[in-house]
Formats: sequence, C-alpha cells, structure tokens
Amino acid sequence: MKRPKGFRRPRFRPADSAQQIVGGFLLAGPFVVTEEVWLLASGMNVFQALLTAGVVATIGYAALYRADTDRDPGAERRLFGLPIRFLSLMTVAFGSVFVLAMLFDAPDTFLVEQGVTGIDLWLTTFKAITVGAVFSVVGAATADSVF
Repeated sequence: MKRPKGFRRPRFRPADSAQQIVGGFLLAGPFVVTEEVWLLASGMNVFQALLTAGVVATIGYAALYRADTDRDPGAERRLFGLPIRFLSLMTVAFGSVFVLAMLFDAPDTFLVEQGVTGIDLWLTTFKAITVGAVFSVVGAATADSVF
C-alpha cells in the first residue's frame, strides 16, 4: 500500500515498546536455554562481547531506520541524543535475554554447575546476553516495524 505524500508514522508510543517486548522475548527464548550459546560465550573475550553488542546496535538501528524508509530518526523524540524508539529497542534486546536467563536460572545451570563463579560468572553471563541479543533484536525490530 502506497502512503500519501507527507505521510508520517505516529511517534513512538508505549504500545511500540510492548510490540518490541513480544518480538524480543519470542526470539530470545531458544538461545537463552541453549548450552552452545553459553559455551560460545565462555570462549569469548570481553572485546568480542563489546563488538557483538555493537553489532546488535547496528542491526537494530538499520532495521528501524534503514529497512523501514517511512521512519525518520530525526523526527523522533530523543533521550541522550538518541531516538527513544532505538533506546527502547536496545533495552528490550538485551533486557529480554537477561530476564529470561535469570528466570530460567541459566547461569547456574550452564556455569555454576561447571565451577564458574565470581566475576567470571558475571562476565560470561554478560557475553551470553550479547550473543542472545543478536537474535532478540531481530525479533524486537521486526515486531516494531510490522505492527
């Protein structure tokens, strides 16, 4: 459906966050409970995890503002210089993985039972969250753009 000239999508609303949450949780779930993700995370270094987080941000921004040409990031409300829709997406992408990991007790199942404790436990959990967020951001951005 072609939109009339000058058409502008409604600004970011709480319902948009709800859509992101549904999509983010939907795609995050299978990766939080996959042993391979936690094994992969244990082999990553912090630099790789930070780069992975950067990839998540890049995917999210591209999905929101490059793949969907009807959306103008300059026209959206901002917080700390970033569009609120994008900040919501990043919160959902990383937050959904974190929440599911804690609810399913994944760090205990995949790390503590293997003898990983202390700072290594939290660093590996952070790395696993960045891996899961790669998939969560796709679901969250898709749900935001489709609905």
